[in-house]
Amino acid sequence: MESNSLTGIERELVLQYLIDGNVPVTVTPVQDTQSGDDEQIKSATSAVFPIALKGEQINVLKEGIILLVNPSESVKSFKNKQVRVEFYFNKLGLYFNTEVKEIKSGLALVIPASINRITDLVVERKLDFSVSVYYSCNDKEDVHIECYPLENYRLFDKPIWADVPEEIAHKTKDYLEEFIVNARKTGTAGTGLQLIPVCRYLAEAKKKMQAVENRREPYDIIFADYERIVFASTRNNMNMNEGCEYALQMNFPVDSPVIKQRKIFATGMVEGVYSDDNNEFVCVVCRYTSLKEEDVRFLFEKTTKKMFL
Repeated sequence: MESNSLTGIERELVLQYLIDGNVPVTVTPVQDTQSGDDEQIKSATSAVFPIALKGEQINVLKEGIILLVNPSESVKSFKNKQVRVEFYFNKLGLYFNTEVKEIKSGLALVIPASINRITDLVVERKLDFSVSVYYSCNDKEDVHIECYPLENYRLFDKPIWADVPEEIAHKTKDYLEEFIVNARKTGTAGTGLQLIPVCRYLAEAKKKMQAVENRREPYDIIFADYERIVFASTRNNMNMNEGCEYALQMNFPVDSPVIKQRKIFATGMVEGVYSDDNNEFVCVVCRYTSLKEEDVRFLFEKTTKKMFL
């Protein structure tokens, strides 16, 4: 099995790259499960977000020490804590674990002997619902991206405020107040229920380093009913634009020996695009513009648990 750690020569190349380049890094406090396995290291609390440091905010010495230049108060709170430092080297995601140390000139990070490649976690997808979004790209009409439900988000069910974790409730409420006002002005508010998961997603989304920089990822589905569906992703990954119409293929499993899947074909217009304060994450509210009556009935009954009359 191939080692996830860089060789000595690779480490030297990366160190020189950090010294020479204007390389941004992200720093996240972690807690060690004492298993000795880096893959078991997790964020200290669910409310802790990675802090992005620009290249000009760090100074890398040839001895393998990173000096933090004018660190913010949030970074200072990491003093004497174990952190995970992540960055890209020629589009390859790398990380190492170290401690934020206090020195005479301020705060510093010692780059350890072991620098590791980031490995993407394999997400087990529940095959109960998925969507394919089709769009044109360079005059090709068959380009599509797969979309899957995001864990712990209600689909075809009424979103409730109790779903919002307590630590992000205040931020979620701030987003909701702002977005409701704007949606009412544009006449796109509807019931407004779709904005609860939108605001929750933007409040709790955390920047995640990839094994390979800028690789296309499936969209998350965070809301769906018989009128709208909401997709979410990072800003760099999202290709859906406000006012544009897209073809949608919705896939539902069917418990039948004859038919294994029900496919619903629709078109949807993006009536609202919402982003977080840093414009790193985005949610796209898509309203169905064409849908067969039998499919409207199916989605209505699935959402309301009532018969369509």
